[in-house]
Amino acid sequence: MSDETLVIFTPSGRRGRFESGTTVLDAARRLGVDIDSVCGGRGICGRCQIEQSIGEFAKHGITSAADHLTPFGPVEEEYRATKGLSEGRRLSCVAHLRGDAVIDVPPESQVYRQVVRKDLDIRDFHLDPVVRLHYVEVEPPQLASPSGDLHRLKVSLEREWQLTDLEADLHVIRSLQPALEAGKYGVTVAVHDRKTITGIWPGLFERVYGVAVDIGSTTIAGHLANLSDGSVLASAGVMNPQIRFGEDLMSRVSYAMMNEAGAGEMTVAVRAALNGLLAQLANRAGIKRDAILELTLVGNPIMHHLVLGIDPIPLGSAPFALATDRAVTIRADELDLLTHPGARVYVLPCIAGHVGADTAGVILAEAPHESEVVELVVDVGTNAEIVLGNRHYLLAASSPTGPAFEGAQISSGQRAAPGAIERVRIDRDTLEARFRVIGSELWSDEPGFETATADTGITGICGSGIVEVIAELFLAGVITHDGIIDGSLAARSPRIFAEGRTFSYLVHDGEGAGRLRIAVTQNDVRAIQLAKAALYAGVRLLMDHAGIDAVDEVRLAGAFGSQIDPFHAMVLGLVPDAPLDRVKAAGNAAGTGALIALLSAAARREIQDVVRQVEKIETAVEPRFQEHFVEAMAFPHRTAPSTHLARVTTLPQRGAGPAGGARPDGGGRRRRAVVTAAKEDR
Repeated sequence: MSDETLVIFTPSGRRGRFESGTTVLDAARRLGVDIDSVCGGRGICGRCQIEQSIGEFAKHGITSAADHLTPFGPVEEEYRATKGLSEGRRLSCVAHLRGDAVIDVPPESQVYRQVVRKDLDIRDFHLDPVVRLHYVEVEPPQLASPSGDLHRLKVSLEREWQLTDLEADLHVIRSLQPALEAGKYGVTVAVHDRKTITGIWPGLFERVYGVAVDIGSTTIAGHLANLSDGSVLASAGVMNPQIRFGEDLMSRVSYAMMNEAGAGEMTVAVRAALNGLLAQLANRAGIKRDAILELTLVGNPIMHHLVLGIDPIPLGSAPFALATDRAVTIRADELDLLTHPGARVYVLPCIAGHVGADTAGVILAEAPHESEVVELVVDVGTNAEIVLGNRHYLLAASSPTGPAFEGAQISSGQRAAPGAIERVRIDRDTLEARFRVIGSELWSDEPGFETATADTGITGICGSGIVEVIAELFLAGVITHDGIIDGSLAARSPRIFAEGRTFSYLVHDGEGAGRLRIAVTQNDVRAIQLAKAALYAGVRLLMDHAGIDAVDEVRLAGAFGSQIDPFHAMVLGLVPDAPLDRVKAAGNAAGTGALIALLSAAARREIQDVVRQVEKIETAVEPRFQEHFVEAMAFPHRTAPSTHLARVTTLPQRGAGPAGGARPDGGGRRRRAVVTAAKEDR
């Protein structure tokens, strides 16, 4: 057998010749092949597993025989007995080359492996952890060569892991000697971004965790993930306690303006909520909070400033100046968060005064900047974030929709919780309603519904239910294009009843059973009209700037937006007319973007580059916003065509008044030459 062996790694295709006796891991590292390892090649972490492909490989001109690697040894036997090693798998750090070999590196052994999270509506990306664990054996102190333990630790990290010029947190220095003694001079350290030692443990320590958080105006949602493999172990949400200072963003800014300590109170409240969320996530995942070493945060600019302890008042008036529009990396204890003492927090960059880090998260999650077609991504909430564009250009804006979509300002509205009506259908002939509530898969007219909902009851209407009931009432002719509940239909159905000078529609009468009477009032319809008109006007402004009258794809994102039925969203006029099969839910895209940033340093660099290219449209100072707002008050819209929607349903005839009449140009896509040229210059 030759002294030199040829090894070929798949799927990378990298190849090279090495002296017989070289470990597979050493060969991989010298070729730049991506293989994970924590223990530094000692055969104890099991991260570096590989599989040898056996047989004749004419393509490569070699034979890869089983005896071209050293036999299964005692280290691998012990690992198999204690932790399990699948048949055919080897530990690359103890398997030595004896002849030509084809070596496959499975995805779970790759540091920068692709991560697929279909359950979280997350796009594929490559795991690129910011925090890495490294096991090292440190030379014990010698009387003849006095040097500090930290120095010798750094020497070992440089020798074994090629990590140079490292800094160390003070708590690490304090814990260093006890850890070395307990581990018999073998320790695991956490290194953040190849720059700072942020944690130390005696012996081999293999798992650290991170949390991605979306701080919304109404709710705060988080995902806890294993940083080594990207697996999400727990998800949870809590209400944002800042609601007591104001339901919408501007009311919170007003509170800060009118109360000297107002901003500080809101900062304390949101940080306390974050600590509660971290405790809840850690409990669900069965870990301790001190195992959390990395966090990522997204939020609108006011949430961003308040959690960081920055005065939000400048965001309340033109020119809506941000304290910073760049990504921020700080220690978790600077935000009073109870995690590992070395934990860092990465806050995604903001885009403009009303377009925040949550929009950056949406862009990272949905990747419109990689699209060939024009995409519209709308994160629907108390404040709607809107992104429009493709790989040639991106436009972004924020529109003040208010809390109506999330149940506030609605007579029977409530948060999404068991017992809340979430789906509604109305018969166009009888005007009778049937519905589903959260916590049951049965419709209200199906056998067993009362039993299934006996514990929760029917407690109100959540956001998706409000959208559906008003859209269904419009389709049934109960609500006119201008948003008026037609009282003349009271003769056809007792569900339509007078309340003062206006009419309401009864969805559910639970009074006979000692329960609630749930109705849609004229004021409820107006609240939804105002919210949807603000959203549509923001979208229309971006379309104006892009020079288009139609979009190719629509994504509805956010905790509420992702629950909206696309058909009813179009009937209501929340988004422009588009092919129904191209209007889809995108999940909590802002939170998903935070999760991607948590697990990938490359994604952080990507979004920091992309946001600098986004054109920001400030709706508050756009002269056409009011015009678009008024037009969008009608259902689905006063003048915009509903060509695609009309293909899947019969829309009520428009009246002869101001609600009637389609645009004479028939809509369709248009692009001004000057705008096209501007986009090409970007």
